[in-house]
Amino acid sequence: MTVRSSRPMPARMIALCAAVSVLAAAAMPTQAAASIQDTVRDRPAEDEVIYFLLPDRFANGDPANDRGGLDGGRLQTGYDPTDPGFYHGGDLRGLTERLDYLQGLGVTALWIAPPFVNKTVQGPPGHESAAYHGYWITDFTRIDPHFGTNDEFRALVDAAHARGIKVYLDIVINHTADVIRYRECPANDCGYRWKGDYPYQRRGGLGGEAINPGFTGEPGGDFSTLTRHDYAYTPYAPPGEETVKVPAWLNDVGLYHNRGNSAWYSEARMDGDFAGLDDLFTEHPRVIEGFIDIYGGWIDEYGIDGFRIDTARHVNPEFWQAFVPAILERARARGIPNFHIFGETYDFQSGTAAMHTVVDGLPTVLDFAYQRVVQNMVTGVQHPDAMGYLLMEDAIYAGGVETARKLPTFTGNHDMGRIGHLILTAKPDISDAELLDRSALAHALVLLGRGVPVIYYGDEQGFTGDGDDRRARQDMFETRVPSYADDRRIGRASGPFDTEADMYRRIAGMTRVRAADRRLRHGRVAVRIADQEPGILAVSRIDDDGETLVVFNTSTEARAVNIPVETGSSAWRALLGQCPARAAAPGAVSVSVPALGYLVCVSEG
Repeated sequence: MTVRSSRPMPARMIALCAAVSVLAAAAMPTQAAASIQDTVRDRPAEDEVIYFLLPDRFANGDPANDRGGLDGGRLQTGYDPTDPGFYHGGDLRGLTERLDYLQGLGVTALWIAPPFVNKTVQGPPGHESAAYHGYWITDFTRIDPHFGTNDEFRALVDAAHARGIKVYLDIVINHTADVIRYRECPANDCGYRWKGDYPYQRRGGLGGEAINPGFTGEPGGDFSTLTRHDYAYTPYAPPGEETVKVPAWLNDVGLYHNRGNSAWYSEARMDGDFAGLDDLFTEHPRVIEGFIDIYGGWIDEYGIDGFRIDTARHVNPEFWQAFVPAILERARARGIPNFHIFGETYDFQSGTAAMHTVVDGLPTVLDFAYQRVVQNMVTGVQHPDAMGYLLMEDAIYAGGVETARKLPTFTGNHDMGRIGHLILTAKPDISDAELLDRSALAHALVLLGRGVPVIYYGDEQGFTGDGDDRRARQDMFETRVPSYADDRRIGRASGPFDTEADMYRRIAGMTRVRAADRRLRHGRVAVRIADQEPGILAVSRIDDDGETLVVFNTSTEARAVNIPVETGSSAWRALLGQCPARAAAPGAVSVSVPALGYLVCVSEG
């Protein structure tokens, strides 16, 4: 019997099983509970199915914290559930209550957008927005009150671990919230001032007063000679915000580059303020030491299992060369040998992504190159040969193909938009049935392909969205945002958290297949066929025990194809779709793949 023909458990049964597992974990002897923890921690990164979510948009378990304990209107509390740029009420308690839903989907790791205390509202008058997304941090040691408490975060981690689900924190190091101002531009619209024009050793430009003698700003240099911070602009914290950042060392304006807003190229890409957000002087030993202590503390205290690193490419390599080994050692000391670290490098060339593993020493990075090829394949912009060429480049990563198998892959995200929207942009007149098939094919390329798959929350409910950024950050609960409510949906879904939704069922089927076959997670990759037109991509995953063949069809017509395989792969069985029982000849298997379909065939021995 193939997995495709099976149906997921009804929602009530999933919830019952999940509840029983949690109660059993709570009641079991300490030794057995410890065994569950060890199993979770010993699981390698390749075995995970990651689910990325923004707590504010997922589930509201406690309406009392919707305003974060603040008084006033939306510009004071940040809460306005009708505006896509403000808080909507989701929290950690709501997430904890929905772990059964995620477990039923096949999720094994939660990637949670930064849950730390943020500057509630930022932006010029008339253009304000709130920090519902979590990337404007002021206190790196506490959970934002809009999301709950540190104790509720601990309860979430414990409940997730009891189900065998890991917890990854989205962390920010490049910048903090926008607090620092510059005397020279009170409107807070300061352009970037380049080092050649405004060196550290002169105040206000080449002809200015001599300051900071001998200081170069280079990593490993003598930072004790940096005594003046007005080399480019004159930085200060506005009244009332002088001590808003935690830990206290973050309030020292001398620990920031203070060169104005990034120009997004050359040195400004590293040293400029990220759209006004205060850019940390990550070359400074105090900043390196401070962030190791901050994020190491979350490992020590809560036993989390990994970090996704925001804006990693905007931080100098020397920082990562110090930070990563120290964090991995903290994790090992906590009994977490497979702590998963992946950086956001946001570049669609695999060579650039690989550079960050070779030069920076990042263990893995989000595979934006893979995402772009998936997007282009399911929209017809590129054909299977593009994926064939991409997979040939896996050896260029530090650690080679073994590192490539740990790269998180994805169909879309909170910045670029959802895959449903990307498909509709390319094919606005597509039928509902074809939209469902193309979206499912995109997820199959991620869940059944090379790398560690990431599901963007809501995709399993058929969300499409209207674009990037806040237009791709819909509410999983009943929304009050008109532009979210009128979105086109992929497939059938009846209400929030529907475990019978078409996309939920399809994704859950894929995760079960992935979990059932070790080669899909760890096997050597061999590209068998990669057509130069809409058609077949066939990839084998091979180990000493056999071969698993995954075949995708990007054409709108069914395709029959003879695929080269290992000569010893003679007997086959279907794991997903229809597969032959025997090879057509030594080293060849004949399959038929539905339009926009996929199948998984297994040969062992």
